[in-house]
Amino acid sequence: MKFRVDRDAFADAVAWTARALPARPAAPVLAGMRLEAAGDGLRLSGFDYEVSTRARVDAGIEEPGEVLVSGRLLAEIARSLPAEPVELRTEAARALLTCGSARFTLLTLPLEDYPVLPEMPGSAGSVPADRFGAAVRQVVPAAGRDDTLPMLTGVHLAFRGDALTLAATDRYRVAVRRTRWRPEDPELSASALVPARTLHDFARSLPPGGDVGVALSSLPLGEAAASSRGEGMIGFDTGSRRTTSRLIDSDFIDYEPRFPAEAAARAEVPVAALAEAVRRVALVADRSTPLRLSFTEGEVVLEAGSGDDAQAAEALSVAYRGEPMRVAFAPGYFLDGLGGVGTETAWLDFTLPTKPVVISEVPAEEGGEPDFRYLVMPLRVS
Repeated sequence: MKFRVDRDAFADAVAWTARALPARPAAPVLAGMRLEAAGDGLRLSGFDYEVSTRARVDAGIEEPGEVLVSGRLLAEIARSLPAEPVELRTEAARALLTCGSARFTLLTLPLEDYPVLPEMPGSAGSVPADRFGAAVRQVVPAAGRDDTLPMLTGVHLAFRGDALTLAATDRYRVAVRRTRWRPEDPELSASALVPARTLHDFARSLPPGGDVGVALSSLPLGEAAASSRGEGMIGFDTGSRRTTSRLIDSDFIDYEPRFPAEAAARAEVPVAALAEAVRRVALVADRSTPLRLSFTEGEVVLEAGSGDDAQAAEALSVAYRGEPMRVAFAPGYFLDGLGGVGTETAWLDFTLPTKPVVISEVPAEEGGEPDFRYLVMPLRVS
């Protein structure tokens, strides 16, 4: 095998493909990245039996072929290469990489031991890449990180006609984002629980513009097709990059009843100014110290620290209606909610100081429903 490729395109594709490689592979061959040179392109792939990644870049192919090398090592090498074209060729059990005056010799892994990558499931529809990436970034912070509770480590995707709803929770908060997409079947009704880490890695590397194709194994494919498709899988495709992931085999919680039907009080707050104030006041708070917010007509006072500890306080003008309300939050949880809001101002809806608070975007139209909602449990303070 021998090919020549642009350095930046190669480094970007290698870095993206390497994200699927396990830090501690169950078998040495799973640490490998497969490079296949054919036609006028180079295809790269990684797989750990749970997640697969595939990328394609234009390349000048002198000798077609394929090779399996250490993926993480190749990624480290690729991002440190000089700004020169990259050439890679194989000789016996070695791969020789040249870029300008830099030379690397890599040992190859046995291709015959490498698992077959899963096929993409059936196509379900598409969504603009920018919109999908933003929606994922809004809900992923609320996903749990405790692997002993796999249901909470995923993002729930609900497909209902042309509506796509993403939701995540770690029991102490719930983030929900509703958006539009283009289903191939207008009557589609399906759902998938996708590992949050996988979804986040894919979304943060999306190129600007374009669409993301969504493929679901739960679609009716027929017996013959189902036998060759990934069962219990979801796939995402941008044209030059493709990933598949096994779904989490668990039911997601029924989160809608947790959102209060009515609010006893509401504050409309400037998102950027409030987030900056929270960060300043939280400088005196450690992980176990709550951030206290006291809402009265026209103002919110933020406080942290007490007694002999360092203390901070700051007041901010807000629009508020209702009885005075004093609530406390973990600063990080509160900032995650504000960070998910895509509008300049946000609503904070309250019922009681000890009941969940809902942070939401202000709808574009009066009487409309917010596209993003974030429910967070307040902390009890004396």
